[in-house]
Amino acid sequence: MANSLQAAEKWVSKNVSAHVSSGGVDIRYVAVGNEPFLATYNGTFESTTLPALQNIQSALVKNGLGNVVKVTVPLNADVYQSSSDKPSDGDFRTDIHDLMVQIVKFLSQNNAPFTVNIYPFISLYADPNFPVDYAFFNGFQSPINDNGKIYDNVFDANHDTLVWALQKNGFGNLPIVVGEIGWPTDGDRNGNLQYAQRFNQGFMSRYIAGKGTPMRPGPMDAYLFSLIDEDSKSIQPGNFERHWGLFYYDGQPKYQLNIGTRTNGLVGATGVACLPKKWCILKPTANLNSDQVAPSVSYACQNADCTSLGYGTSCGNLDVQGNISYAFNSYYQVNDQIDSACKFPGLSIVTDKDPSVGDCKFKIMIQTDSASLYGNGKIGSLAIVFFVLLFLNPM
Repeated sequence: MANSLQAAEKWVSKNVSAHVSSGGVDIRYVAVGNEPFLATYNGTFESTTLPALQNIQSALVKNGLGNVVKVTVPLNADVYQSSSDKPSDGDFRTDIHDLMVQIVKFLSQNNAPFTVNIYPFISLYADPNFPVDYAFFNGFQSPINDNGKIYDNVFDANHDTLVWALQKNGFGNLPIVVGEIGWPTDGDRNGNLQYAQRFNQGFMSRYIAGKGTPMRPGPMDAYLFSLIDEDSKSIQPGNFERHWGLFYYDGQPKYQLNIGTRTNGLVGATGVACLPKKWCILKPTANLNSDQVAPSVSYACQNADCTSLGYGTSCGNLDVQGNISYAFNSYYQVNDQIDSACKFPGLSIVTDKDPSVGDCKFKIMIQTDSASLYGNGKIGSLAIVFFVLLFLNPM
């Protein structure tokens, strides 16, 4: 996209214009990349992001969509920083300052918003000394006073650090979209159902009430992240990455959440078929000293999902046998309960007794076409579940 206007025009025609003109799809933004300036990328995308934005914008204009669909780039909150704990000391990161000003100028010229992903959970995850209550919206008892503006939660402070960065560089009125905000429910000691509900409901209550931040007090445009868990997502940032969903993989809500709709809550999917109630576990007679145990567990976790195991997680209190069983079952379910997926040498056995313990749930996979092909359970067609995207945009 960065090197070819023709490629951008082809992409826009296929992925945007076709759906807006013939399908009546409400497309408002085209996101170019996602968090391209993370420090861990070592500048890989610094030379290509702005040209890609420019080419997509030109393609939108050529297709007559320049005033309807806006181009933007979702950025991580690490593109700006404060030299203190006060938002008013905020500015863009020094190593990309000039580039950020160019991008902001481009966005402003095209009436496009600055899109930022803000995750108070990460503040808590990265710093064991971070005050827990400051991550939520319940009124932190030691708020920050920034020249008369009071900050009792880190979201407001983070958001307004960006506002100050924009203001200092001459773009104080540029619209801001919160592209991602949410809280994970597993994979870390602070990733749990209680905290996720507390955070997301706190944010949604403010959103529904049209409450913004001290620097931008009006309604905001925001997207909750995410709709459903992603059990194959990279866990390089942390095991919590697979657990951001408001819904479990079977379409059932994890907790109650008032999102301001007529239903006053999340509605679970119906008609989702699961595989038979069978689990792959460690054989009771298995030798735990076997040299096959470690490589078997390692293989299962590398090819399935074991992120619910670990300190403070939903399955963190399992004993050794429980940990092994969880790993085996995760692999067994990911592979649609095929017989060969529970053939760990001398170690595994299939059971019809649910091995779940307390909050630690041993999952059963949903019915898919691939499971039918393998002949497991009842033969049936793929159950396709549609969800309504939580498009949080004030009208």
